[in-house]
Amino acid sequence: MTSTAARNRHAPRPLEARWPAASLLGGLSAETRDHLIGLGRPVRFDGGERLLREGEYGSHVFLLLSGWFKVLATTENDREALMAVRAGGDIVGELACFDAQPRVATVVAAGAGMAKKIGRQDFLASLARYDDVAQAVMRAVAGKLRWATRRRQEFGGCAVGTRVARVLGELTRVYGRPCEAGMSIGVSLTQPELAALVGASEPSVHRVLRSLREHRVIETGYRRILVRDMPELGRIAGTDWGAPPLIALPRPASAISPPPPPSRRPS
Repeated sequence: MTSTAARNRHAPRPLEARWPAASLLGGLSAETRDHLIGLGRPVRFDGGERLLREGEYGSHVFLLLSGWFKVLATTENDREALMAVRAGGDIVGELACFDAQPRVATVVAAGAGMAKKIGRQDFLASLARYDDVAQAVMRAVAGKLRWATRRRQEFGGCAVGTRVARVLGELTRVYGRPCEAGMSIGVSLTQPELAALVGASEPSVHRVLRSLREHRVIETGYRRILVRDMPELGRIAGTDWGAPPLIALPRPASAISPPPPPSRRPS
């Protein structure tokens, strides 16, 4: 098997990559983006390869250029739960770069992907030199905090159907790709992984997805989700408070407890 180091030596730079506007790279000017992409060394990843490991020390960051990546955290029962997804244009590992503390999560490639591994000194120097890089990184960190805060708020106060719709809606708005039938969420997610993101049991999430499929709000296939009716998904999620949902989603028989927090306290 070809080693990761050998594959890295001739990793090409993506010349025509397009990143989501809400991502770190998508929000930078072309000049600043070229500077940031020029830092560090290119690294290619296959599906299942780990970029970062929870609990380890490290001062580098990964600037994701292409592919999908899953952010996992260890729960109190020593299981890994999916906490978030990242894609080309995002950055991972910045917290440990800032405070020199252990990594708070594991990041795994969901498929083939490419990133730039940037050392702490170069990364912090770029933040000091380029105001828009510093502001973009702050927006990225704030966005991750908002995501985590919303998920925790929703665990105790929203029905499972609302939570599923909100997670799917946020993934679609940030990472969705337009296609003939609607918006495709490009990351490969299993139902247990989606259940972990939502903070509900897998059977409850399965019932919600089945109802959304029956009403043609979404389509699902093997590890793929296509949103056909984004306005209706928004109404189910409660983003349009003046318009009630057009369909009734099944409610679980009992409240579902959220997954336990990661075993290490985030910085």
